[in-house]
Amino acid sequence: MKKIILYALCICFITACNDETGEYAFRNPKLSTEKRVNDLLKRLTLEEKVGQMMNSTPAIERLGIPPYDWWNEALHGVARAGRATVFPQAIGMAATFDDEALLKTFSMVSDEARAKYHRYQANKEYHIYKGLSFWTPNINIFRDPRWGRGMETYGEDPYLTGRMGVAVVKGLQGDDPKYFKSHACGKHYAVHSGPEWNRHEYDARVSKRDLWTTYLPAFEDLVREGNVQEIMCAYNRYEGKPCCGSDKLLIDVLRNRWNYKAIILTDCGAIDDFWVKGRHQTHKDAAAASADAVRHGTDLECGGSYKALLEAVKSGQIKESELDVSLRRLLRGRFELGMFDPDEMVPYSKIPYSVVESKEHVAQALEMARKSIVMLKNSNNTLPLSKDIKKIAVVGPNAADSVMLWANYNGFPSKTVTILDGIKNKLPNAEIIYELGCNHTDDQILINLGNHVSASGKQGFDVEFFNNVKLEGTPVYKGHTASIDYEGGGGTHFAQNVPETDFSGRFIGELTSPITGDIILTGTFDDGYRLYVDDQQVYDYWRETSTRTHNHVLKATKGKKYKIKVEYYQGKGGATLHFSVGMKEELRTDKVIARVKNADVILFVGGISPRLEGEEMNITIDGFKGGDRTHVEIPAVQRKYVQALKATGKPVIYILCTGSAIALNWENDNLDAILNAWYGGQEAGTAVADVLFGDYNPAGRLPVTFYKSVEQLPDFLDYGMKGRTYRYMTEKPLYPFGYGLSYTTFEYRNAKLLKTKIGKSETAVISFDIANTGKVDGDEVAQIYIKNPNDPEGPIKALKAFKRVNVKAGASKQVSIELPAKSFWSFDDAKESMEVRAGKYQILYGGSSDDSSLQSIELSIE
Repeated sequence: MKKIILYALCICFITACNDETGEYAFRNPKLSTEKRVNDLLKRLTLEEKVGQMMNSTPAIERLGIPPYDWWNEALHGVARAGRATVFPQAIGMAATFDDEALLKTFSMVSDEARAKYHRYQANKEYHIYKGLSFWTPNINIFRDPRWGRGMETYGEDPYLTGRMGVAVVKGLQGDDPKYFKSHACGKHYAVHSGPEWNRHEYDARVSKRDLWTTYLPAFEDLVREGNVQEIMCAYNRYEGKPCCGSDKLLIDVLRNRWNYKAIILTDCGAIDDFWVKGRHQTHKDAAAASADAVRHGTDLECGGSYKALLEAVKSGQIKESELDVSLRRLLRGRFELGMFDPDEMVPYSKIPYSVVESKEHVAQALEMARKSIVMLKNSNNTLPLSKDIKKIAVVGPNAADSVMLWANYNGFPSKTVTILDGIKNKLPNAEIIYELGCNHTDDQILINLGNHVSASGKQGFDVEFFNNVKLEGTPVYKGHTASIDYEGGGGTHFAQNVPETDFSGRFIGELTSPITGDIILTGTFDDGYRLYVDDQQVYDYWRETSTRTHNHVLKATKGKKYKIKVEYYQGKGGATLHFSVGMKEELRTDKVIARVKNADVILFVGGISPRLEGEEMNITIDGFKGGDRTHVEIPAVQRKYVQALKATGKPVIYILCTGSAIALNWENDNLDAILNAWYGGQEAGTAVADVLFGDYNPAGRLPVTFYKSVEQLPDFLDYGMKGRTYRYMTEKPLYPFGYGLSYTTFEYRNAKLLKTKIGKSETAVISFDIANTGKVDGDEVAQIYIKNPNDPEGPIKALKAFKRVNVKAGASKQVSIELPAKSFWSFDDAKESMEVRAGKYQILYGGSSDDSSLQSIELSIE
């Protein structure tokens, strides 16, 4: 009997282990990835398999596998995980029209990502925002300027979006033959670009032509050329089916036509939308929804509905073997990232932590900010300004705002140069007059009343923290804080002994009102927040989400005391909490004008803010709803203020900060110069000052059309492309796609085709000389558009190539650009495919999409 038991144990050991190493076979780097995946998969229980199909995967301790969270962000730098280099927002980097510079930028981003990841692993920190799977780039088409998340994209054009998206993917994923540096993720697939307020219930319907020629090309580029390893399906429905359960999008197009073999994952909570009341409600419950999503190839859920896969398997709604199909893709992804191999085998593990916000990376952030700036107007050569200027006035809501420059989905730099800082640094001997002037949307300023809050005989709040999210048990910290002001990182920076994640806190103070009137209690938080006044709960938002802001108006009586209690919890990452007590006071224009009217020049730094436009935001004020915009005009209070500044008779330069197109009609007609600086990242202030004072010649180009008003646009809910973007717009915009001014002038000369007739599968080659006819060195962005008369229902013209070229003053540079066969594609509605048709084509070349700036040359395809 003993021999039988011993024999059985030996067989068990041989089966479970790898003969060479004595460890599990999936741990053996000498085996093929498929063998390792198969070995690990067969060891998992059903419960463990389901756990590995959700973004926050639990540890499998019996196999020595630590937890892993697939959710990480790197939209314009490693995000939401403490210190990192913050590059300009994606829409700003699109304005560079420089995919080579973007590739360099994201190679730096992935360097920081790897350095941070390996430090986290060494410290056994496995929570959200600490992994190697980055849910970026956002390659949705910015079809309408009202969409609040458009700033996360690369603009309105499919070709530009595809080129920039591929650069991001290659920069993030690296070029090692064995290991991916990190994963990139193309999102949100597909036909997704607002509105934000109805994205969980909206059914997007478009023509086959618009689907294939506008909404899908960038995704196809990422799959076929970029080898992207993750695709995120969108919240909305497409033709009646949720995108994460779409036969057409996931099976027919992505898996079958494009032969995509890697991971499909959901947007966060998207499976809930299948069955939760008031959303899509296409499925009866979580089990049915989850089973259907997996069958359609959705491998990983961000959320909790996939827990119901256990029930779905047990009730026969899906087979365990069907889960295995997804598990193979997920496990292969982790093996190919090197997560089961020793660090010494993974070359990226050698990247030192010193790369995080290194001098080289900060320099690149500055370079990208410079390259992104678009000069929209420069009357009478107002710019560049002289550095000998004696007195300069800087006014406006974005002048001294550092957080605005970070945009959204951001990291946290150790230093940010605001636009005011940049100007002061550039002119250390000049008199700089700074005035807020007005806020983004009103002419009132919030006066901080924090000195009227006290606890335990001191200004501020008594505070206690707990090592759980329920404010339960014995506090791990008790103390006092003068203010509630925490930004980025984990709980350890809140107070001593507070855990990095999964913690909660309570703040209690007493407000003695200095006024009779409205007092504003403002909380900005991520994840959960409750507010009590005199022990009455006045607000409760208690779930993991992105950062939100809440304002409560307290009708106060002067001298009366009010007990203020703030409760906060933080889940897996982020840890942001700000709370302020304030009152609004009207800003007086006459006082500001009196201070600035004697300045030599007035700079107004305005626009909008990521606190007004963004993802599903809790905001409804004039011009803004739920993160989207209801019109594209600059807020009325800013226009009124700029008009008052212009009335001084001094030159007024408008520095615009925005993530979307703004209708600057009055400003364009009346102001002396306009610069679009976007949300320029941590070095934006230096970049703006460099352009203002001539140390950098601007060459950014608009990746979106600037409309005169929403009257030039179809309804926001209409996803059809007719009348939208430069490709289909027949009216004259305020500023066209591809537009941007320079301190010098350029001419295109000697254009010719290598061959004037080519076959349908051949590549056309156009060359021309770009001459700098001015007195300043500068970059020109050569743009190539195709006008295709052989596809009469197609776009008026479409960008098919671009190249950013530096040309010295008085010099000329020859440029040669290839146009592969796909540049001349037409859409075949019957076949639902693209083809090259014989005929004559117009190749348009120049520095903007505007017809007046383009020249043409004819090509025949036989």
